[in-house]
Amino acid sequence: MSSGEPGPVELSIREKLNVVLNPVELTITNDSWQHRHHTAMKAQGGGNGETHFSVNVVSEAFRDKSTMQRHRIIYAALSDELAQGLHALSLKTKTPEEINSAASA
Repeated sequence: MSSGEPGPVELSIREKLNVVLNPVELTITNDSWQHRHHTAMKAQGGGNGETHFSVNVVSEAFRDKSTMQRHRIIYAALSDELAQGLHALSLKTKTPEEINSAASA
């Protein structure tokens, strides 16, 4: 959104992921402005400004889960948003140990 304030979709994503994942780190970036020219977004009049997000989340909930399983947890948590116009998520999902190993390498 142009004001820099998070919109209702972003706030909902943040709230739901905090509840489901209890993350150590959660960064949500609204990338919708980069996609406003896409055909699907033009059909929606440019969209509501909250259609594409990048999500970086670090959580113990991802321990012993594959990348696919981690993404499924997030997609399940955000099923309402996806049904109501959230078009795309770019996900980075790590455990705290994975972050620590990368930092010490």
